[in-house]
Order: sequence, then structure tokens, then C-alpha cells
Amino acid sequence: MPPDPGTVSVRLALPSDKPDLRAAIVELHEEERRLHDSRLPGEETADAYLLWMIGEAAHGGAVFVAEAGGVFAGFAAGWVVQESLIEETPDSNRFGYVSDVCVLPAFRGYRIAGHLLEALESRLSLNGVKRIRLSALASNKAARASYERAGYAPYEIVYEKAARPNAKMAPPGRERGRKARKS
Repeated sequence: MPPDPGTVSVRLALPSDKPDLRAAIVELHEEERRLHDSRLPGEETADAYLLWMIGEAAHGGAVFVAEAGGVFAGFAAGWVVQESLIEETPDSNRFGYVSDVCVLPAFRGYRIAGHLLEALESRLSLNGVKRIRLSALASNKAARASYERAGYAPYEIVYEKAARPNAKMAPPGRERGRKARKS
């Protein structure tokens, strides 16, 4: 049984948190792998992902750790992103990005993700961003519900369709499935 959720604390990650962060990344990637076949096994990705995530967070962001009763319960990471999309406003091209939120299974249901998001949002806001974005797999209903409780709303939806293997193109001037007329 996890400690009383009233004892949750959130702090910046320390170098000594790397083993716990790695284990949480394995858990996060395995959970996403259960939800979608595009994800690689967590053990294969964790080391490189942790290194990348910490490097990105060094650019106007942070990695926060949540503890419940002094026990590692999860983490959130994010940073400032600068894009140059022609159709977007300047405040939309520079935004805070929440790359990861992970609460370990034993601690889920205690709104720890909300505490982590709050800390990360405060940190990102110090960099003058007016928007904060995050993403989730469409099938991750629990994460989406948590983000919506924290005030996030859909911004852009990405659709995916599996390509048909070995699909043949119709020759130019012919519609697929119809025979060409003879003149």
C-alpha cells in the first residue's frame, strides 16, 4: 500500500535519481508498448531516452520527481520548444513542452501526476511561454483524463493508418479496380 497521498512531495531531480528515473522510463515505455505496437521494449530504450530527456530538459526545462513518504513515485520532464511554423503565431511557435509524465503503478489514483504537472508548468512559465503542450497515445485513457483534469484540452490530433503492404499503383490514366475503355 502506498503512503498517504497527503505526504506527496515534488522536487527537482538529482543525479542520484537516475536509477529510479531509468526504472520509471522502462515502466512508461512498457505501458505505452501495451497500448500501441509502435513502441520498443523499455529495456532497449531506457538508457538512451534518459540521456536524451535530461539533455533536452537542460534547455529551459526541468525533470521533477514525486515522492510519497520518501519513496520515488514518479517523474515529469519538459522544456521550451521553439518552432518556426509559418501558419502559427509567435506565442504558438514558442511553447513549453511536457515530454513525459510517469506515475508508478502503486501510486496511481492519488493525483500525483497533477502535482508533477503543476511544478513543471511553474518552471516552464518562468521562461515566458504562454502555452504548454503535451501529448498522449489516443488509447491511453487514464493519461488523457489526468491531463484534462489538469486543464489541458486537445490542440491538434494526429491520425494514423497502417499502410497496406505491397499495394500496387494503378498505371497512369487507369483507375484502380476498373478496366480502361477501348476506343
